[in-house]
Amino acid sequence: MHEERLVPLFETERLIVRKLSHQDVPVLTTILSDPEVMRFSVRGVCDEAATLKFVDWCLDSYASHGIGPWALCVKESGDFIGFCGIGPEYIDGVEEINLGYRLAHRFWQQGYATEAVKGVLQYAFGQKHYESVVVIIEPEHTASVRVAEKAGFGNYTLRRFHSRPVRVYRMTYDNWAWHNETMRAPSV
Repeated sequence: MHEERLVPLFETERLIVRKLSHQDVPVLTTILSDPEVMRFSVRGVCDEAATLKFVDWCLDSYASHGIGPWALCVKESGDFIGFCGIGPEYIDGVEEINLGYRLAHRFWQQGYATEAVKGVLQYAFGQKHYESVVVIIEPEHTASVRVAEKAGFGNYTLRRFHSRPVRVYRMTYDNWAWHNETMRAPSV
């Protein structure tokens, strides 16, 4: 079976964003088997079999919805650093377009997550024309809260997701458009 490989969906200033592939499983397993990376994951640490199952789910999501978690690669080095994307997720019985991301620990605190999230939101609203996108974050995951807020997510509701208390942030198309205009406006 021939898989699409290294065909960018879009780029940001420093990142190439493309579909995940079975060829990514070894490096992605290294990332997803790190307990620190997976500390706030409802699925926990992933071995190679669990990572392969995740990639298969992503491939199915690409085929059925045209979206899913996408591979993030640094333009300059080609390093695979993790994933970021949108995919279908049921919250309280309602299918939502959920944004998610995971980066290898050595790429934390370099602005890659925020850059990736902004790029994915541009794709979700500018290319796919979604009405809204949610992000589900455990309140204690302060780094992820900061990433979401830097990308323009503001208000949230407190919910339970997989028996855990979470914040569900929602960004509508109008919120996104306003945030982008505000960020581009020259200061007076």
